[in-house]
This record gives sequence, C-alpha cells and structure tokens, in this order.
Amino acid sequence: MWQYILRRFTYMIFTVWIISLITFAVIQLPPGDYVSTMVSQMINSGMDELPPDFEQEVRAQYGLDQPIYVQYYKWMRNIIRDGEFGYSWIYRRDAKDIMVERLPASFAISAFSVLFIWMIALPIGIYSAVKQYSLADYTFTLIGFIGLAVPNFLFALILLFISYKYMDQAMIGLYSQKYETAPWSLAKFWDLVKHLWIPVVIIGTSGTAGLIRTMRANLLDELNKPYVDTARSKGLSETTLLWRYPVRHALNPFISTIGWILPSLIAGELIVSIVLNLPTSGPVIFNSLMDQDMYVAAGFILILSTLTVLGTFISDLMLALLDPRIRLS
Repeated sequence: MWQYILRRFTYMIFTVWIISLITFAVIQLPPGDYVSTMVSQMINSGMDELPPDFEQEVRAQYGLDQPIYVQYYKWMRNIIRDGEFGYSWIYRRDAKDIMVERLPASFAISAFSVLFIWMIALPIGIYSAVKQYSLADYTFTLIGFIGLAVPNFLFALILLFISYKYMDQAMIGLYSQKYETAPWSLAKFWDLVKHLWIPVVIIGTSGTAGLIRTMRANLLDELNKPYVDTARSKGLSETTLLWRYPVRHALNPFISTIGWILPSLIAGELIVSIVLNLPTSGPVIFNSLMDQDMYVAAGFILILSTLTVLGTFISDLMLALLDPRIRLS
C-alpha cells in the first residue's frame, strides 16, 4: 500500500511540474505583454509623445526583457523559496495577496458544491437503477437532462429573480452589505449560508445531473452480473445485497470522477461569479488574462491545477482502499 501511495505521489509532483511549465508557456503565447498593453492604452488616451526607450525601459524594469526560461526559473524559485507568485501590475499588489483574498471563497463554493453533488447524485442514481424504467426513473432522467441543458448564467438569473420576488432581497455577493466588513460572528456565518446556497445549487446542478447518470449506469451493470443472482440465492436480503456488493463496486468509477469535478466547478464558477458578483477567483483570472497580468493568471491557474491533481491523487487513494486489486495494477 505504501509503495502505491509513494508511486502516485511521485506522479503527482511530476505532473504539477509539467503543468507549471505549460501554464507559464501558455500565458506567454499571446502577442505582446503587459507593457505593450499599457503603452497602447497610454497612446489611446492621448499620450502621443512617449520617450523612445520608454517601452524597453519599463520591460527591463519588470524583467520582461529576459528569455522565457529565465522568467520561469525566477518565478518557480520565488514560489518554492518564498511563496511569492509575482507582482500584479493591474491591481498594484502582490499576486499572493490577491490569491489569499479570492481563493477561500472559491474553495468554499467548490467544497459545498461537491457535497451537494454527492448528496443528491448518489441516492438518486442508486434509486434510478433499482427502479429502472419506473416513473421516478423517467422523472429523474428528465430533471437531469434539464440540469445539463440549462446554462449556468440563465439558472443564476432565474434564482436571482426568485430570491428577489419571494424573499424580498437579491442574493448578490456572499454577504449582506452590513456584514461585508464585519468581524466573524454567528450572524455573519448565517448570512454567508443564506447567500451560499444559490451559487452552490447553480454550479452543482450540471455535475449532479451527470453523476446521476454515471451512478445509474454503473449500478445497472453490476446488478446484471451473475454474482448478484448467486448472493440472492443464498438468502441475502435485497437491501444487504445491494449495499454490500453492487453499490460498492459501482462506486469505483464514481469516486474516480473526483479529480475532474474541480475544473468543471471552476469553469462554471466564472460565469456565476460575474452574474452574482461573487468575490471568487474566476473574475480575477478572466481580467488578468484579458489584461495580460501574467503572474496573477499563472498563479491562479497553477494553484487550481494543483488542486485538480491533488483531487485525482485523493481519488486514487480512495479507490485503492475500496478495491485492493487497484494497488497491484
């Protein structure tokens, strides 16, 4: 078991390093850089007479005149040695400070969305498989298709309308105005919970719909295998038989989806955050990519990608605990 964990951990570290290389290279792909964007904005604002060497001097000041491999080396060295991700030219602050402010909200929404997905998808998927072709199965299938088809931004607007129409307040942001700068208290936590359910439901709906179908298909495959008939012939009750064998085996593909849940949640969180004005990482990443604020964008992408790899590592460990045969493969 420990050899399996060590091997998977080594793969994870190597994958994160490759992701850092690709991330930094992709950020550099668009033509120009932040200095080019800044100079264009200055010219468009009416500053026609810039010093001849202004652009080169500013680029040298920011270290953008160096080869890409030198910039990458310094970036990774500062991250590993000092925990510094660079400087944000747009926000005029350290990128780490922006990440510390924005990532907790993204983590909270993602964590509650995962809990929401599992709490809904697991029991419904099991019930739909056991009651195949029943009215409930068709109903859940229809709801699942609707959840997959409705765009997140439209769902967000609908829930905003419902909250404003029937709850007398628009659930925009994560806190009410009086709690935005207030210290933590039970009242502030409850206010956060009241605002959190809308983004969690919106972001988690599409993932729930997909995992319901996954769990249903996996369990139907297991229920049709000969070992189920053998166990039933030995006198096991249907409930004991269901949970001891088919559900346990059907969970393998279900658990393996943990790794790719996070990217889909972050992608959905971007649009929802813009619509609901949420202080999460999505809008910052979008603005940084648009304005070529490379260190902020690269830092956020690296952290979120690392969490995705970490989620895959956790799913591998859970699968190894659930099915010992995986350790030998």
